[in-house]
Amino acid sequence: MSDNPLRLAIIVASTREGRFGPTVATWFAGEAAKHADLAVHVIDVADTPPPSALGAALPPEEGARFQEVTEKLQAADAYTVVTCEYNHSFPGTLKNLIDTHFFEWRAKPVAFVSYGGLAGGLRAVEHLRGVFAELHAVTVRDTVSFHSPWNWFGDDGRPSDAEGAATAAKGMLDQLVWWGYALREARSVRPYEA
Repeated sequence: MSDNPLRLAIIVASTREGRFGPTVATWFAGEAAKHADLAVHVIDVADTPPPSALGAALPPEEGARFQEVTEKLQAADAYTVVTCEYNHSFPGTLKNLIDTHFFEWRAKPVAFVSYGGLAGGLRAVEHLRGVFAELHAVTVRDTVSFHSPWNWFGDDGRPSDAEGAATAAKGMLDQLVWWGYALREARSVRPYEA
């Protein structure tokens, strides 16, 4: 591992019962952990529900979990969002997490792993690119996408085309690492102000 690896926060977006997101996220976290320049942390939106309204008070236990997520997002140098596609877009719970944080995303790179039906979650990714641009984040060009993932992944949680999926993940992670180091170095020299 690098002497000063990038802290990668992998965000699992889906919260529905019976969701497939944890399977995809676990596989991707394993691929990311192979990258010498990354220290991986997983944030599952289902485990860390943000407030239902900006500025809304939370019960103490939920407030502590929300604060923990905020600290993880702030400490991260880069993000990968693992998202499904709901109604041609991304889950509302993910939007809530994004909207209840603002400065955490600034001048940091975001990559996407998507899954879904015939579109493979790519419409959700296209919507997320605009959201993150508004937050002054940089999205990487390549995306890992699984079309009908329930047909791609075996009972062991690995894709049937493990080599092809790993190659796609490595290519995207290489881009994310480049942007992650470039932006981290830039922020250390000159704090980002919008």
